[in-house]
Amino acid sequence: MPSEIQTQVAPEVAANESLLKEHVAKLFHVSGKEIQKVVVLKRSIDARQKAIKFNIKATVFFEEEAYQETKFVLPDYKNVSNSQEVIIIGAGPAGLFAALQLIELGLKPIVVERGKDVRGRRRDLKAINVDHLVNEDSNYCFGEGGAGTYSDGKLYTRSKKRGDVDRILQLLVGFGASSDILVEAHPHIGTNKLPQIIQDIREKIIECGGQVLFETRVTDFVIKNNEIHGIVTQKGDTISANKVILATGHSARDIFELLDRKKIFIEAKPFALGVRAEHPQELIDKIQYSCDFRGDYLPPAPYSIVKQVNGRGMYSFCMCPGGVIAPCATSPGEVVTNGWSPSKRDQSTANSGIVVELKLEDFKPFAKFGALAGMEFQKSIEQKAWYLAGQTQKVPAQRMVDFTQNKISSDIPKTSYVPGTTSVEMGQVFPGFLTQIMREGFLEFGKSMRGYMTNEAILHAPESRTSSPVRIPRNEETLEHVQIKGLYPCGEGAGYAGGIISAAIDGEKCALKIAAILK
Repeated sequence: MPSEIQTQVAPEVAANESLLKEHVAKLFHVSGKEIQKVVVLKRSIDARQKAIKFNIKATVFFEEEAYQETKFVLPDYKNVSNSQEVIIIGAGPAGLFAALQLIELGLKPIVVERGKDVRGRRRDLKAINVDHLVNEDSNYCFGEGGAGTYSDGKLYTRSKKRGDVDRILQLLVGFGASSDILVEAHPHIGTNKLPQIIQDIREKIIECGGQVLFETRVTDFVIKNNEIHGIVTQKGDTISANKVILATGHSARDIFELLDRKKIFIEAKPFALGVRAEHPQELIDKIQYSCDFRGDYLPPAPYSIVKQVNGRGMYSFCMCPGGVIAPCATSPGEVVTNGWSPSKRDQSTANSGIVVELKLEDFKPFAKFGALAGMEFQKSIEQKAWYLAGQTQKVPAQRMVDFTQNKISSDIPKTSYVPGTTSVEMGQVFPGFLTQIMREGFLEFGKSMRGYMTNEAILHAPESRTSSPVRIPRNEETLEHVQIKGLYPCGEGAGYAGGIISAAIDGEKCALKIAAILK
């Protein structure tokens, strides 16, 4: 029967099927001809030594053993045109995977999305990058696929206890993602490839009798006796259903305000906030791989770093090798940054959010806003950044060493952030305690990663949408809101996920709970 092995190989071996087969043959003391196929199950880089290796876990099929290539087939999705309806608010990962799960279980999803379809969003992204115009309903955060579509499709998650990660990955492969995501330790799809995958998911939902309503913003909930009966849209239409999945993402401030206004219980949640740092990718490669030239067989190097500074965690977040920084404001009058990479990660720069964990006590100056105090804290920094950058989508920027020395940078080189930069002393953007932590933290980073602390690195402010500033509490058993029956807070916006995979898993979990009641 096939044998499973774990081994280490040089990068050029990991990249070449014939060389890998020869390597495995030597391990088994047989000729290469006796090895029919080496199927890699998991692959990761070990860069701890000067000679970089790939860790490989694989199944080895010998000549006489039957081998059949695995093809990932989508589930047998039913036609649900005439089935009971469930409303899903939001077409991000949580909403789309909830819809697929509902169809699989024989229920009809009605997906309501405030933004445009994935192709229609492109015009609005151009407007924010080139003309500094922010469409409140269609931007990098809102629209088909949600923020995940333009966050480059990082699929790594530590949340395996939350659900079946492999199932989500296999579904993505079924909808067109490379099967490499099933193998890599840190799987990634790429912003250039995600739109087509998202579109194919939407087309499957519609093909099976579900509905997807774009440019349809929810403005009210129909609630009677603490039970949901439907939603009201900005067009004045009422869509009725007694099961509603609320999967609006971490930036849907109008939904948080609506819940608060209707006295539906929500609570402030700590999150993290800071800057987005951009280095030359070549520099990060040299630091991480301890080499002058990365070569053809190693991917652009990522990094992950965390330090404790004055009792707070300061850490890298959403690191994008070979990527760019994007403007992610969701309303006029604010500046927000995020980062993404194309599938090949072939841009000349690397960027990462460098953020500091916040505490509820930090929001005391905004206590009058109650559960929305954290959101208002977040908003105040984004608005200040907009003002300091000339009331445009240019971003306040500073060289890293200059920031630690409280010195305005005399010049800022062109960065990957298309709207442009404005040289600002970053202490003007952030509260004093946060500025001090970041200054000390970058000095600590420089001690751990020799070469990281450099004026070649440009800080862009702020990186503020790391997670939702609000939690929408739900019953741990039923996943319904603790107060409103039939309302299922879901995904990042509700405070129950932190990325594409965990959001998709949470969407499926909510769909399963609903089906258990309705079927």
